[in-house]
Amino acid sequence: MIEVRIEFDDEAQYERLKELKKHRGLTWKGLLLEGEKKVREDTPE
Repeated sequence: MIEVRIEFDDEAQYERLKELKKHRGLTWKGLLLEGEKKVREDTPE
């Protein structure tokens, strides 16, 4: 298993993402994968 460490710029940024994760019912991994999906959708090949 690969582990990833994320450093946030400040407490507010961490809290914002934590609340989004909780609201969507995701894990940190799930939030990251949802972000990847959105970036791929928004980025032309």
